[in-house]
Amino acid sequence: MRCEIIAIGTELLLGQHVDTNSAWIGEQLALAGIDSHFQTRVGDNLERIATALRVGLGRSDAVITCGGLGPTQDDITREAIAELLGVSLERNAALVKRIRERFRTRNRPMPDNNLRQADVPLGASPIPQMPGTAPGLICPMGNKVIYAVPGVPSEMKEMLVGTVLPDLRARSGEPGIIVSRTLRTWGQSESGLAEQLAQRIRELDRIGNPTLAFLASGIEGLKVRITVKAQTDSAARAMLDSEEAGLRESLGDLVFGVDTETMESVVLAQLRAAGLSLGVVETVSAGMVTARLGAVPEARSVFQGGIVCLSASAIERLLGRHQGPMVSKETARLLALAARHEFGADIGLATTGVPGAEPVGGHEAGTVFLGIALGSESESVEVRLPGGPDKVRQFSVISMLNLLRLRLLRGRWEGN
Repeated sequence: MRCEIIAIGTELLLGQHVDTNSAWIGEQLALAGIDSHFQTRVGDNLERIATALRVGLGRSDAVITCGGLGPTQDDITREAIAELLGVSLERNAALVKRIRERFRTRNRPMPDNNLRQADVPLGASPIPQMPGTAPGLICPMGNKVIYAVPGVPSEMKEMLVGTVLPDLRARSGEPGIIVSRTLRTWGQSESGLAEQLAQRIRELDRIGNPTLAFLASGIEGLKVRITVKAQTDSAARAMLDSEEAGLRESLGDLVFGVDTETMESVVLAQLRAAGLSLGVVETVSAGMVTARLGAVPEARSVFQGGIVCLSASAIERLLGRHQGPMVSKETARLLALAARHEFGADIGLATTGVPGAEPVGGHEAGTVFLGIALGSESESVEVRLPGGPDKVRQFSVISMLNLLRLRLLRGRWEGN
């Protein structure tokens, strides 16, 4: 069973409204075991909507349209479906009654144009769920089907869960689910990861199930998504577990988390497990490390706080008589020691570097120094980060936390 999604509304094409509905519907189709290979956005134009429907039904078994079921003149999804089916629209008396009752219970007068929402293509049937004034529709076309649901997210979701998904599963005749798991990595490029996993990717291309996909997500890491299709939830979970184990064996410490885990949540969990506290001094990251750590629940049990130094004079006040350049490996190391001292923490972290487009102190843009002070040890690491200032700041955050993660993972703290 293949089902595609058509989001209707000129505002989607103009960027005035973000199409989150299609993403949610796509996720639900996957969880229901329904293949979905195409998503389309089309404006409020009768001919173009009908064309999108024709193309969709030509390559899929079902189409879900989202939007265009309101009472105004540009709400023409009903008309486009009727044109495609070659039938007329008929006013449904039961829907008229429900729409009138909806306005009555809200103690509001009903404009006459709301009656348009009760027009149903001949041969179609209303979706039973109707949380608003816009009825959804089930429109059979031979052995294929069009589902029309409103663009209001809450109304759309109620109809999808209550009618559309169960109907699709019944039509497919094949119970099954599609489940994904995402491994989060840091320390390797997307092309580098693909090269490391090249042999496995070739094997999966031949087998077809599971599948792997890569997604570079900035401060959230580089994601490797595993997707499996199985008849039962337990079988799908077993396949995911097996594939994850193989990927971890290949990628090793590059993997820092799974699904919703973030670098900061993982590092804070490590600190709690080890009974260690952390303080931070930031220059290039401009407070982003502190903000990310502070947003994690229960961070206060281990994270003592952060200091932001954006000028050379601020660094000098923090370090005392420091005469070195603002951007250097040694400055990053000393700032990490200062972070530990200022907060009375077990560990200090620091960033300094060049986020802007112009070189500083002989260092090119994107050069960042990461300082770390663990126990009796202190050191700094130089990294070169791509992109403009915002990207460099984001990458400096995850790179600094990853440095700490790896040091803790390998047991490098006082007492070991």
